[in-house]
Amino acid sequence: MQITAKAYARIGLLGNPSDGYYGRTIACTITNFAATVTLTESPRFAIKLHPRFDPTEFTSIAELREVAARDGYYGGYRLLYATCKKLADYCDHKDIPLHDRKCSIRYDTTIPRQVGLAGSSAIITAAIKALRQFYGITDEQLPKEIQPNLVLNVEEEELDIGAGLQDRVIQTYGGLVYMDFDKRLLDERGYGHYEPLDPATLAPLFLAYLSRPKDSGKMHSGVRARWHRGDPEVVEAMRTFARYATEGKQALAERDYETFGRLMNENFDLRLKIFGREVIGEQNMEMIGIARAVHAPAKFSGSGGAVVGMCRDDAQLQRLRGEYERRGYSFVKVQVDPGNR
Repeated sequence: MQITAKAYARIGLLGNPSDGYYGRTIACTITNFAATVTLTESPRFAIKLHPRFDPTEFTSIAELREVAARDGYYGGYRLLYATCKKLADYCDHKDIPLHDRKCSIRYDTTIPRQVGLAGSSAIITAAIKALRQFYGITDEQLPKEIQPNLVLNVEEEELDIGAGLQDRVIQTYGGLVYMDFDKRLLDERGYGHYEPLDPATLAPLFLAYLSRPKDSGKMHSGVRARWHRGDPEVVEAMRTFARYATEGKQALAERDYETFGRLMNENFDLRLKIFGREVIGEQNMEMIGIARAVHAPAKFSGSGGAVVGMCRDDAQLQRLRGEYERRGYSFVKVQVDPGNR
């Protein structure tokens, strides 16, 4: 018996820079990049190390240094370990019986690291999908709207990774989703309002990203502290980000791409205003500038390290590709996940 499950990379299209501000956002999953988890029935329960992302042997200390600089210190092994533990906790708490059959678990991923495409949550989401199928856990036992919370709990409670629901929602639902993280909803029931939209309403999109990224964890820290203090500028900005998502949802319904593109540009401009150029970084600014120079709307796809933009036609797409690749950035035409509508 073998089970394979996927979760795709995520790009944010409009809305709040993080769902920690009780805002609204529109995001989609893209099939260009994915995390894959495979379960194979076996005599013992085992988690397999990935030969590249979980290395334990090196040809030299120089190679070790190069791998650490390129990929960081944490692969997917700890993500799978924590996911299995957290799912077992959930099933025990909900009195969901698990059979005694065992499996070996392995993963692979093509999602670029450290460029804000939600690679870690994709591995966890794919693992939960595969484990649910292996153990026969139904939607009634683990409702779809609760599954993103479980992914988040793996990261926050087991691994002490600061995160939010946004990436976990879109990767659980797939396709194109409008999300409202209203505080009242989160307080009352633990999850927000998640509304699948039709991916066919999107205009052609491109994604450009850093070939040699750096950790972007500093991206939220100062602004989040100001928000918690009630800084009027930040509070108003978060309201405006949320409004962009609501207006963008209407623009997509009407296939009003001029409005949607304007909102993407305004989304980035407001982010730049409250975060500042130093935090945004010169490479991120350059990626936005390349798009703006050919009149292509663009914004961050996540926390920084990658930008998503809209294309008018193939000629503009090819011009963008040439400009980004000439300056050393990676570039793809986005293939939007059709989802399960």
